[in-house]
Amino acid sequence: MNFVRKTLSLSQINLSYLEWNSGVNHSSDTNLLLLHGLADQALVWKKLGDQLSDRYHIIAPDMRGHGESSKPNQGYTFTEVIADLEALMDHLNWSKAHILGHSWTGKMAAIWAKQNPQRFNSMILVDPIFIMKLPRLFKLTLPLLYRQLDCLKLIKSFASFEEAENQAKQLAQFSGWSDLQQELFQAAIEQKTDGTWGSKFGIPARNEIFEQVMEVPGLTEKIDLPTLFIQPEKGVNRMNWQLQPYQQYLTQLKIERVAGNHWSFLVEPDSFNQTVETFLNSQIMVKL
Repeated sequence: MNFVRKTLSLSQINLSYLEWNSGVNHSSDTNLLLLHGLADQALVWKKLGDQLSDRYHIIAPDMRGHGESSKPNQGYTFTEVIADLEALMDHLNWSKAHILGHSWTGKMAAIWAKQNPQRFNSMILVDPIFIMKLPRLFKLTLPLLYRQLDCLKLIKSFASFEEAENQAKQLAQFSGWSDLQQELFQAAIEQKTDGTWGSKFGIPARNEIFEQVMEVPGLTEKIDLPTLFIQPEKGVNRMNWQLQPYQQYLTQLKIERVAGNHWSFLVEPDSFNQTVETFLNSQIMVKL
């Protein structure tokens, strides 16, 4: 089933989102909110949305600063981002949903679940980053980190579309260069006013999101929600010590290892999508 792109106008920004299967009456048990990671966009969930849309009402927003949503010069705190999502759920008349977050939004989902657990049927964390508060010294390493992270390597000027495309083909999220990955790249890039090409994702969003990720701890108290942690074989959470905070604070945690890298839903979508589907179906069965 194909998705439809819609826009929600909020007081400060416009939030663009994709919607699958809106024409059927659903219970809150089948609401599914899909949240992308840093410098990505809602379209990364196209295959997952298509696979699940016969049973679930699915929403995937372009987070503020990303994709087709507004890109203010400031306003990227976890508080503001969560407020966007609360407003989106209210607009949809969703009291609660299964909520999936990848990377940066995985940490954000944990913070949201602590603050407002009644919004969650369950939580799916896809290779979250830096779940705990980081030392202030870490800030000194950010310029180096910005240059190293694949998700940020399109945030510069390219003389041509072809030059930007050649760079994208070297990045982990585009490994394999499938039709969807080509579509994602084309949707992520734009020609600037000076004729150069670069990412739609900008530096103000990058800087403030990283500041938040560094300064705000994601897990500080027990969260009693059914939670699936998806651990890609080549993701960022490979060591047992990295899993300890999740095991300590998430009382209903299930960890599933999948093939692929940090973007397993793009490079190994079949195994990733099946893992998500199995978990969600198990939650539906619990309610029956």
